[in-house]
Amino acid sequence: MELFTPVTVNNQVVKNRVVFPPIVNFGWSDTEGMVSQRHINHYEARAKGGAGLIIVEASCVQQDGKIFSYQLGIWDDKHIEGLSKITNACHKYGSKILIQLHHAGLLTRKAVSKVAWGPSADADNERSKAMSLEQVKVLTKNFILAAKRAYQAGFDGIELHGAHGYLLNQFTNEAINCRTDEYGGSFENRLRLPIEIIKGIKAEVPSNFIIDYRMAGCTPTLSEGIEMAKLLEQSGVNLLHVSHGGSKGINPEVPSGFGFNSIVYMGTEVKKHVRVPVIVVNQIKLPEDANSLIKNGQADMVAIGRDQLTDAEWAIKAQQGEDIIHCINCEPRCKRFTKPESCPLYNEL
Repeated sequence: MELFTPVTVNNQVVKNRVVFPPIVNFGWSDTEGMVSQRHINHYEARAKGGAGLIIVEASCVQQDGKIFSYQLGIWDDKHIEGLSKITNACHKYGSKILIQLHHAGLLTRKAVSKVAWGPSADADNERSKAMSLEQVKVLTKNFILAAKRAYQAGFDGIELHGAHGYLLNQFTNEAINCRTDEYGGSFENRLRLPIEIIKGIKAEVPSNFIIDYRMAGCTPTLSEGIEMAKLLEQSGVNLLHVSHGGSKGINPEVPSGFGFNSIVYMGTEVKKHVRVPVIVVNQIKLPEDANSLIKNGQADMVAIGRDQLTDAEWAIKAQQGEDIIHCINCEPRCKRFTKPESCPLYNEL
């Protein structure tokens, strides 16, 4: 299977093209954002299970930007020791490991902050306010400092969370960003914040440290998403992880005969326009389907989310042709998003 051939990302060799994407483990941290033993066991199991690339869940770069109170943190040096236990555990099995840097912006919950700060105030959110220029500069610095902590903790790189309607996605989406200063208006201005963060990180870490960007393929449309991908590549991003844009993103219609959903489709379309590796994601379950995306040149890497939650050995079993414990798609929504232990197939150490 082509899925199990190595791929090089920024001069680092990833042993296969199976990605374990950043899926939040609600309630496993504390209000200080510290790593728990459950986190270590969880990520180690996916590394032992054969995933080539592991991306640790959304970790907040400043306390007032958490999406919920018990989110994993990387806003302080005190987080480095715990995070290093995750990287050490995963590196034992030859996996490369990134950590997703996150700020919720306008989606920050009231229990975290009285004010939900974003690029502009949201008419539907009375708690929301526009960030000042000074706040934007502080935020930029905090993303850069978080990336330095990731390097100190032994991560092979970071992923900037620029999708799903969170802060970086809010800045880049003209449907949300109504600023009139240098961070709003034109396409280039709306991308100024992530680009300044990317350049700032590159100045502080070794040249082979991976900078991945989880982008919304629709910002708010696919055509703008493609243009954003090109500009991110020009700015030094080494890897693009294409997902959706939350409630303000317009998912495109999938062409007849395309065997996957609109989110995967956006990833395959972005790949046509960039040279850096592209990860596709969302509801890809079967090894044969994941392999077809690689074999047909539609993607460089494939993220397997829920099915690596229900079977940590997905990658090894896929390679060896063994039966996989697949996600049963609980309705009306994944039970794990309330509490990891609520999944009917939950089987963590």
